[in-house]
Amino acid sequence: MWHNRGHMSELPSVMNAVVIEQPGGPEELVVRQRPVPAPGPGELLLRVRAAGVNRADAVQREGRYPAPPGVPEDIPGLEVAGEVAAVGEGGDPALAGSRRTALVGGGGYAEFCVVPAGSSLPWPDGYDAVQAASLPEAILTVWSNVFDRGGLKEGESLLVHGGASGIGTAAIQLAKAFGARVYATAGSDERCRRCVEIGADAAINYREEDFVEAVKRETGGRGVDVILDIVGGAYVSRNYRAAAVDGRIVQIAFQQGASAEVNLAPLMLKRLVHTGSTLRSREEAFKTRLAEDVRKNVWPLLDSGRFVPQIDSVFRLDHAPDAHRRLEGEHFGKIVLRVGEG
Repeated sequence: MWHNRGHMSELPSVMNAVVIEQPGGPEELVVRQRPVPAPGPGELLLRVRAAGVNRADAVQREGRYPAPPGVPEDIPGLEVAGEVAAVGEGGDPALAGSRRTALVGGGGYAEFCVVPAGSSLPWPDGYDAVQAASLPEAILTVWSNVFDRGGLKEGESLLVHGGASGIGTAAIQLAKAFGARVYATAGSDERCRRCVEIGADAAINYREEDFVEAVKRETGGRGVDVILDIVGGAYVSRNYRAAAVDGRIVQIAFQQGASAEVNLAPLMLKRLVHTGSTLRSREEAFKTRLAEDVRKNVWPLLDSGRFVPQIDSVFRLDHAPDAHRRLEGEHFGKIVLRVGEG
């Protein structure tokens, strides 16, 4: 049995990692051996037990989302959970052997991954590796965009596009926990039913009903205070129509395209704010502050059971192509890779 002492000399020199052979489909994800990375100052080396699968990974696999500087270019994976196998220079030696979960710039689909110490979070009590790995990307994204940028407050309303996604299921639960009324869109009656089951006040099958009319009906014509949008394209102008006066629209992706032709009159007449962000490229100081806010405000919800990770499916590391195929289908919640003993 391997005993963690926090020293690189006790670790293997190579590891298994899922790499992108060349830009393309899920079949381009293959297991290769790579050197075990070494943590630098302010970093931790995690022995990864599970890694979350996110749409950004698929976009990177397609060659449309390059990794930021200093991150493995060919190993996808933005969130991991595992044990601290080594602590970088100047780090807290007490962290060696502890269990952490973290959002990373890449490199998560591997047996070892370097993570920033400051923005890593403790593995919640009672959670297994899969549940812990499902948390960082969704929760940090939702907190940053819905609560910080969107300014959602108790008593206000939130519309979540893509309510069945990992981010969507997190947004529904967190908004409800903090006293908001929540509406969600999803692509089937079953996924809508499950959105309501985890806390949405109403869910709209966007394939069968105009979400603008549905939101107007549900809110007595007022509209919603905050909209979290992953769609972009034609949804932009529709979001303006669905928003309440002084509403805030937060753009975090654009699955229907980054370009849109919009009527700006509602933006002005309703005094709307349309903002957006991407978390992957933000500086580490920002991510550290964000992680501390999440630890204080969200981690207690995990202990109380007011937030329950929605796990769609779990795949072995060497079945990463199947995980990406599942990502492209009708999933609900998070897809996670189990690594090693997991």
